[in-house]
Amino acid sequence: MNKEAGRVEVSRIVSGGQAGADRAAFDFALENGIEIGGFVPHGRLAEDGPINAKYPNLLETNSSDPFERTRLNVESGDATLIVSRGPLAGGSRFTLEFALETAKPVLHINLYQGSSEDAAIAVREWLIENRVRILNVAGPRSSEDPGIYWAVKELLTQVWKLK
Repeated sequence: MNKEAGRVEVSRIVSGGQAGADRAAFDFALENGIEIGGFVPHGRLAEDGPINAKYPNLLETNSSDPFERTRLNVESGDATLIVSRGPLAGGSRFTLEFALETAKPVLHINLYQGSSEDAAIAVREWLIENRVRILNVAGPRSSEDPGIYWAVKELLTQVWKLK
């Protein structure tokens, strides 16, 4: 991030590859020329089966425990963005708690609070303020929130469109 220029300079988006918020972040990145990566459970497992090979640079953890990949992704990113539609639960709540424990910058955006424009502005300002180059993106899986994929993808699109 170059705060003086006021530009988002994320060059890599990492995530755990789960169907839902994680996958939306990967697809947004790939469609916009941003490198992806991150740690995924052993066997590249997600709730919808093995994570597609079209997602490069993913490192398998030693176990299938999703909390291991969550910890590694928080640690490998400069900051973590958690997007939800409602209060955090399960793995998303663990992500927030672990990011706070490690004193890494973390922002939770609840899309049910405020407008989508306000959310995009808040994310953009936070990315610039924290000079984020490697962004970890997390949130619910598709089975927990069937519409989260499109909500995260739209939020990221709005953030990058802001000037």
